[in-house]
Parts: sequence; structure tokens; C-alpha cells
Amino acid sequence: MRILITGATGQLGFALASRLQVLGTLIATDRTALDLSQPNSIKPRLDQLAPELIINAAAYTAVDKAEDEQDLARIVNAEAPGMMAIWAAARNVPLIHISTDYVFGRGGERPWREDDKPVPLSAYGASKLAGEEAVRTAGGDTLIVRTSWVYAVRGTNFLCTIARLAQERPELRVVADQIGAPTSAAILADAVARMLNGGTDSFRASAAKSSGLVHFAASGETSWHGFAEAIVKGLRARDVPLMAERVVSIATEDYPTPAKRPANSRLDLERLRTVFGINPAPWQEALAPELDQLAQLLENKGN
Repeated sequence: MRILITGATGQLGFALASRLQVLGTLIATDRTALDLSQPNSIKPRLDQLAPELIINAAAYTAVDKAEDEQDLARIVNAEAPGMMAIWAAARNVPLIHISTDYVFGRGGERPWREDDKPVPLSAYGASKLAGEEAVRTAGGDTLIVRTSWVYAVRGTNFLCTIARLAQERPELRVVADQIGAPTSAAILADAVARMLNGGTDSFRASAAKSSGLVHFAASGETSWHGFAEAIVKGLRARDVPLMAERVVSIATEDYPTPAKRPANSRLDLERLRTVFGINPAPWQEALAPELDQLAQLLENKGN
């Protein structure tokens, strides 16, 4: 099976490539090989690459910058996935499309279910919701996987940012009234691999049973402040020299950003468990091996 992974140099694409190579021939593309900012080039390029499965892990993810680059965000996050989905549907090629908790709004007293109405607060969230709609409209055997707070030891993400700042500043001030589940790219990639381990026929059946949409995140919940505290504590326990002595909790209003963030990023995982038989690890457990890797990288960098 020829498996196309977009965004292969990103944190999730990299994790997917390392896990899916046992399932077939990987076609790992970055923007130089498949430019999602040029949607009209996608169908001819897919004709050349001839994938038998597509996993779209690429996206425009600069949440704040998207407020000023709304057209580009929509092209990459909506038009391009729509083009891929149309190509895939016409050739009976399964497609997995990665989406985000940012399609939801600020409120909510419980984790969001797949059938809850999305109301994005930001241009980024709106572009990702439009991408979901474009993929769904194309038909075919598609599965949209919504996830939250993805991080890894590579790329630009909260884990790497907090690790850097903790080495540079005596005090970190982090928002405590936005709640979600930090999700490592590793456990998300493991889940996608598990969805595909039974073959494409089994995947098609599960995708149909899930109505083409499933939520995935680590189990449990915390705030960005709680996540930051866990990172600092974990790195210190691994003997990483840090300047940070305090991680102070602040309110969202104390840290204004161009794009509004959901206060509730919790995702309901019942469909994931019942349809796919996947019960994600707690976020603290998933964080531990990432901290091990990060500590080793920082030690090597210091030597």
C-alpha cells in the first residue's frame, strides 16, 4: 500500500512516518513536494504520486498570525484538504484528515462530543472547520480526527517553548483558565497506526461507523498552567538546569492575543473507545517519554 503523509517534517507527520512504514510504502511530503498553498496543483501531483491512502497531517497552524492571513489559512486548511478529498473520493482512496479542538467555542461545561455544534472563535478555527466541511462534502471513505494541544520534542509547540523559557527566565506566567488535554504527537500517531493495522477494509468500516468523525486526545485534563508546571517539574527531575523558580497562574485576560482561544478544549473520547477500541493514556503518562527525549536532547546540546 502506498501511503501519502502530508506535513511529514512536522511534529505529527514525523511521528506518523516512523510508525506507518511497516504498513506499506511511504510517500512523505513536505511543502516542497506538495504545496497546499497552491490547491490547483494538488490533483496533478496526486496523479503522479498515486497514493492508496492519504493522511493529511499538514496545516497552517500559526493561530495568531492567521488573523492577518485569513485567506492563506483558508487555502491551506480548507481548500487544499477539499481538493485532496475530491481526488481520493473519485479513486476510492481512504483519507484521514487531522483537525482541531479550535473548531469549538469558549463555553461548555463538559468535554465536546463529535455531534456538538462547532462555533470557532478564531480565523484559524474557522479555517479548520471549513476544511472539515470540505472533506466531508467530497464523500468517499474519510475520517476526520479532531485532536487538541499537540506537542513533541521537535517543532514549535508548548513543550519546547516552556522548556526554552524555563532556562531563560526566573518566572513563567501561564494561563490557567483554559482547560484541555496535552496530547503528544507520539500517542496520536500510535492511534492512527492502530486504526490502520487491520487493513483498509477494516478502516473503512470503522470510519463509516464513526460517521467519519472521531475525537482523540490524551486522557484526563489540565490547564496550560498545569501543563507548564508538569514540564518544569519533569525537566528538573531529569537534572536539566533551569532558571525558572516559579510558574505563576494568570487569567486569559491577562495574556491578550490576536486570536481568541477556547476556554474548554476537552474532547469526549467515548466514540474513540467504542468504535476503534482505543483508550488513550493519561496526559501525564504520555508526557514522561517526551520529557526523557527532551532532557537527552538538551544534555547533548550542552555538551
